[in-house]
Amino acid sequence: MGNPIAEKPLPHKDRPGADIIPLNRDAPAIRRHYGLDWLRIGAFLLLILFHIGLYLSPWDWHVSSARPVEGVVYFLFLTNPWRMSLLFLVSGYAARAVLARAGGPLGFARSRSLRLGLPLLFGAALVVAPQPWVEASYKLGYAHGFLHFWLHDYFDFDGSDGIATPLLGHLWFVAYIWAYSLVLALFATILPRSWQDQAQAGFARIFTGWRLLLLPMLWQGLVRLVLLPGQMPSNHLPTDLPGHLVYFPAFLFGFGLARAESLWPSILRFWKPALAVALIGYAGTVWDHLGYPGLPLDGDMRANVNRGALVLSTWTAIIGLLGLAQRHLDCDHRWRSLLNEAVFPFYIIHQTIIVLVGWWLIHRDYGDLAEFLILVSATLSGCTLFYLAGRRIRWLRPLIGLPLDRKGASRLKPAPDSPRSPDNVPVRSR
Repeated sequence: MGNPIAEKPLPHKDRPGADIIPLNRDAPAIRRHYGLDWLRIGAFLLLILFHIGLYLSPWDWHVSSARPVEGVVYFLFLTNPWRMSLLFLVSGYAARAVLARAGGPLGFARSRSLRLGLPLLFGAALVVAPQPWVEASYKLGYAHGFLHFWLHDYFDFDGSDGIATPLLGHLWFVAYIWAYSLVLALFATILPRSWQDQAQAGFARIFTGWRLLLLPMLWQGLVRLVLLPGQMPSNHLPTDLPGHLVYFPAFLFGFGLARAESLWPSILRFWKPALAVALIGYAGTVWDHLGYPGLPLDGDMRANVNRGALVLSTWTAIIGLLGLAQRHLDCDHRWRSLLNEAVFPFYIIHQTIIVLVGWWLIHRDYGDLAEFLILVSATLSGCTLFYLAGRRIRWLRPLIGLPLDRKGASRLKPAPDSPRSPDNVPVRSR
């Protein structure tokens, strides 16, 4: 007998038009999925904690704590396999909605170039620049201040010292989303509409039922264990074949999911077992980190077990989180819109703040807990100030990923609570 929740049809009631993003007159509507908004907000906040964890961990980073905490790596192991793939999936879903509003592929490409390209250029030219300055000072003994570094050394394109500048840094994700969006715009331009409709129908058909879990896992296993064993994403757009073979499919899945309501019953059916499998994969990663106690394994076998654990946990964690979002988070709240808007500016500035505060902290004799609390509070406070200043200054808005000022955009009052439907399923227009 099927899952009664999964087989229950989504209710339809009258609702303000903001909940529906129309494609065009002859195509189905794209539903705004509040659960994915919450996943996006949560994933970016988790990314902030991940980068704070990198500073506190024994792993090499731009700058590292003078008192690294070994236990932090277990948090990094938990989130590292799936955090970026989840963000690419959610970004693909959002890209489908933008394409629907843009009026065509050219409008979509123009919209994405402005919304992503301007922050990318601004970030690479200025926001990211303090990170290599700190790294050069910390690791190479660079003696000059930041202004001298930015004016004389940052734009030299010389990587002979091991730190190539200028660089995208953590903004590589924005460059990838921009490039993937342009690829979609190209295909939307050259492929006949009938082919696009067939591709969408095939997507919904292929990933129904057990294939939703199995096929993406088989693909990741093929990439990580057969085609490119041991090769990890480099975050360098022109040469990152391992990254593109993992991230672009996740982006395309989110793009297809935006018009595949029929997949949500399968997601709801499998999300709990998927989370259980993800935890098994996480246990395998921890086991590898501990050196497989009680089980002698050679180097090749250890590497394959570790890669297998990564494959096991990546897609299953994503399906588990999608099911959680659909079952428990797909409802609006008066703070959702404001938080959703703030995520991109937070992302642009957060790592620079962490690196600068971390550089200051290594010269202070604070405990581990104090360092963590200082980093969290300073990062959230700095991100908030960056966002608030940027949203009020009209010319700065597009540079931090916000649209040009709209009526009432400078107000910070959250929207009124939206009505909710039974069982946390959003109500949609007929």
